[in-house]
Amino acid sequence: MKIDWAALGSVFGVSLSATVALVALFTLGLVGLSRHESATEQGGAATVARSGAYACFALCAVAVTYGIYLIIS
Repeated sequence: MKIDWAALGSVFGVSLSATVALVALFTLGLVGLSRHESATEQGGAATVARSGAYACFALCAVAVTYGIYLIIS
């Protein structure tokens, strides 16, 4: 049995990058919701923060759905 270490390293790198990107995107969504909440408490309107948070969560959902699609197909 021969292990292709280059391919194994490539898979590890891509999976690590995707994981870090998804965590960062989800964190940005949480920060956006937090800013929306603090702006609402101060009497301001923070629709941009809420829209950005929803966009981050939507991109996370799309990435997870695409990953599931790749696993199934």
